[in-house]
Amino acid sequence: MKSTVEQLSPTRVRINVEVPFDELKPNFDRAYRKLASQVRIPGFRPGKAPARVIESRIGRAPILDEVVNEAIPAKYMEAVTSGEVKALGQPEIEVTKLEDGDHLAFTAEVDVRPELSIPAYDSFSVSVDDLELADAEVDEQLDELRARFGTLTGVERPVEDGDFVSIDLSATVDGAEVEEARTSGLSYEVGSGELIEGIDEALRGASAGETRTFTTKLLAGEHAGKDAEVSVTVQTVKTRELPEADDEFAQLASEFDTIDELRADLRERLSRVKKMQQGVQARDKVLDALLETVEVPIPEKVLQQEIDNRQHDAVHPFDHDEAKFEEFLTSQDKTREQFDTEVREESEKSVRTQLILDALAEQEQVQVNDQELTERIVYQAQRFGVSPDEYVQRAQQSGQLGAIFADVRRGKALAAVVRAASVTDGSGNAVDLSELFGPVDEQAPAEVDEAPEAAAETPATEPEPAK
Repeated sequence: MKSTVEQLSPTRVRINVEVPFDELKPNFDRAYRKLASQVRIPGFRPGKAPARVIESRIGRAPILDEVVNEAIPAKYMEAVTSGEVKALGQPEIEVTKLEDGDHLAFTAEVDVRPELSIPAYDSFSVSVDDLELADAEVDEQLDELRARFGTLTGVERPVEDGDFVSIDLSATVDGAEVEEARTSGLSYEVGSGELIEGIDEALRGASAGETRTFTTKLLAGEHAGKDAEVSVTVQTVKTRELPEADDEFAQLASEFDTIDELRADLRERLSRVKKMQQGVQARDKVLDALLETVEVPIPEKVLQQEIDNRQHDAVHPFDHDEAKFEEFLTSQDKTREQFDTEVREESEKSVRTQLILDALAEQEQVQVNDQELTERIVYQAQRFGVSPDEYVQRAQQSGQLGAIFADVRRGKALAAVVRAASVTDGSGNAVDLSELFGPVDEQAPAEVDEAPEAAAETPATEPEPAK
């Protein structure tokens, strides 16, 4: 086989391939066997007719079509490998010559990863927020822990923020009841903002047995984006009583004997979280510096695929009903033109990020081991609320296992740049990120307690596998 590569642009090549027929003998053998099993020829059992008989029966053209359709993908991949082509996406293939008994020739145009010039990593200098931890933040964490052990007690007074109410809900749009909006006995913490807009205002000051109405826009369902008249009836009002923050509570809620020890542990945990936030901030700022410094030609077809994927994900919750989606955008004070512009800008940044980090990973010869891949799968499975086995199955079905592998590799490449960069806080002090990304001489990022992947992963992470 002969192959040559023509550079059409920094992001696209044409591969010219010529295959002599003697290399296609295995393909002809498989084609004859396949067609023999499909064609019934008198005097021969299915699949047993000789090649010359099959050819005389159905002609030469179907056999050549079968050979060409099977051979081209394999020969294309062989040409990509031998030519060290960094192909992106699917090629556009055209058969340019088919001389029976002599040779097959075809061309394949495909987007490729552009050659990038990456500056020295230690030239980057970024500043992150100071690590500040107030006593009030520790108090808030302690109160959240106390709330887990709190008890709900009924009260005979109007509703206040922080109360837990049992409510009945119903809604109408243009006088017609919205069935999916009807519910009863729903428990809700007033002031949490976790239900529809306007409900907290309606509930404040209401008493048990009282019904109030308010108008809000529905965000999902058949009437998404439309104004709905909502009725909410308060059934019961309860307040949460918290246990005293004392040594007895510390022994109940933790492994510590005193409340001071518990508070010290909460402070340490908060401090680690804030250090992780510094690491994430440093990662994002270093990535922004890379994006500003490195010129990245964008393959148009790869960009369009990214745009299409993002638009698909946005419209999917509305059953791909463009009219409903337009109504939702209107409810968010956004036009379709603004949405499309934002999607294109986000897609361009995502593609540029992936291309830069792929180039970095290749330059640093970054490897991904089985443990790192497993950790990412477990982390992503937890994010999407499924088991690791189910997540892997979905990823296999949607062909996204490669995207998961690539994302881990990109994260490690970015971690190498962050480790080499100069990172200071707002006060000018050097920030040690080794706890998050590992020492400079280590390639794999270290884990961090509750969120081991947050600092090391790339902002443009792989998508959720299709359900």
